[in-house]
Amino acid sequence: MTTFQDFAQSYLAELERATSVLDLAQLEKIIEAIKRAYHEKKRIFVMGNGGSAMNASHFAADLSKNTVKDFKDIEEKRFRITALTDNVGKITALANDLSFDDIFAEQLNDLVEDGDLVIVISGSGNSPNIIKAIEQAKLRGAKTIGLLGFTTGGKAKSLVDYEITVQNDHYGRIEDIHSIIQHIIISYFTKLKP
Repeated sequence: MTTFQDFAQSYLAELERATSVLDLAQLEKIIEAIKRAYHEKKRIFVMGNGGSAMNASHFAADLSKNTVKDFKDIEEKRFRITALTDNVGKITALANDLSFDDIFAEQLNDLVEDGDLVIVISGSGNSPNIIKAIEQAKLRGAKTIGLLGFTTGGKAKSLVDYEITVQNDHYGRIEDIHSIIQHIIISYFTKLKP
């Protein structure tokens, strides 16, 4: 019988293994895309389902807040980031009136413009609402980023402009590592705001 400590050590060892093989060159491309959006005053939209929805909300909150040097300085350039997971009224109306597959694409249809940045967070990379969001973003001329998982990155991997794929097949660990990736990005911009 496996003890709790054995189980926890195994979980953490697998987390360490998966983080040790992250493609940092891919992450650097993502950093550069976010930096470009910041310099060009483009909007950034982020989304995901379930735990990835929570990661999207967390990422938007931290990137917009933690990178501000002086909250009293209204002239300070800021990240223009929105989590499309945060408008429950809009999400439920779209899911009810159209379909759950349309909840992000239709929000992008209202908001995204040429040169904006769309970030999708998905363990499988196969969720229909994520795929539709990527397709809508591309139609509108936005650049796309995927934080993906399950080694292959799913269908999303071949559709996005930039991606980093967690080499693991456990949703919890994928979400853990997506959170770590986001904290690396946020910490980078907090210390080295362009």
